[in-house]
Amino acid sequence: MFTEADRKHMGRALELAGRGLYTTTPNPRVGCVLVRDAEVVGEGWHERAGEAHAEVMALEAAGSRASGATAYVTLEPCAHHGRTPPCSDALIRAGVRTVVAALRDPNPLVAGKGLDALRASGIETRCGLLEDEARTLNIGFVSRMTRGRPWLRMKIAASLDGRTALANGRSQWITGPEARRDGHHWRARACAVLTGIGTVKDDDPQLTVREIDTPRQPLRVVVDSRLETPTSARVLGPGTLIAAACEDRARIAGLQARGAEVIVLPNASGKVDLAALVADLARRGMNEVHIEAGHKLNGSLLQENLVDELLLYLAPNILGDTARGMFHLPELTDLSGRRELELRDVRPVGGDIRVLARLKAA
Repeated sequence: MFTEADRKHMGRALELAGRGLYTTTPNPRVGCVLVRDAEVVGEGWHERAGEAHAEVMALEAAGSRASGATAYVTLEPCAHHGRTPPCSDALIRAGVRTVVAALRDPNPLVAGKGLDALRASGIETRCGLLEDEARTLNIGFVSRMTRGRPWLRMKIAASLDGRTALANGRSQWITGPEARRDGHHWRARACAVLTGIGTVKDDDPQLTVREIDTPRQPLRVVVDSRLETPTSARVLGPGTLIAAACEDRARIAGLQARGAEVIVLPNASGKVDLAALVADLARRGMNEVHIEAGHKLNGSLLQENLVDELLLYLAPNILGDTARGMFHLPELTDLSGRRELELRDVRPVGGDIRVLARLKAA
């Protein structure tokens, strides 16, 4: 169904889509390549919400040469009016002959309507070329559109025996500088970085992207049931969200004075309702949430089946049984209760090992 030339051009479209890795939130990352008579006549990618989509950028680059061309696009062209007009209409007006899409758009406003509109206008359409790669690139957008929640990726730096901090809470630095820099790439692509009050107290983190250049900073989210975040904490400022479980007007006012937003989401146990927090982040347009928390919050998120993926950095050192582990979880009495993982990628990063693994359905 697809030729090597098709795969080459879609691969290029995916490469272009990756240029919007840090900027397209809440929109998906999309690239487009226009080819006529075996020659690339136009390329484009979507950079940020409210600006031109990938197809429009490629059409502008091609000009009149778009007529009769094949469009390779990493996501089904949109067919609705949002901040910009439908891309399907633009392709039809330009006289494109064929549209090859990697992935059907999971957005209910599109969901096949873009391809239907193209076919109704006599344009040949094909879908599914490098679909897995396109889905992985937009895993958060797909999650939010199909499940109503962001994709939650939990980053953990640990010793080879699975310890993340000493018993006194000290954890800087278990892994090397290359691993920390790599972690900032993952932090930069996320829409939000989430941590807990324990990490704020122990490390006083900024939760900003610093190791690499990025045009925007993700939302910083702190789970703080009792509103214990010090007003001197470095994480505070515009772009910070504190999720609490109690109404303490004086403490809330103090945090708001530092520029933070505070929401109160209690559960029956008097702690933050984590599922409600995840749903709130989805309503805010968050596609990917990057978790950098301690073993207690890690365990709670895992127990509530809110974690989709683990990003583990394992250092070649040993801290021993008294050091803190990755997850605070109830004791298992039978191995049938263990959580299964699917390894997606294992590679060295500097002197450490990076493991990317997805949680299998509980």
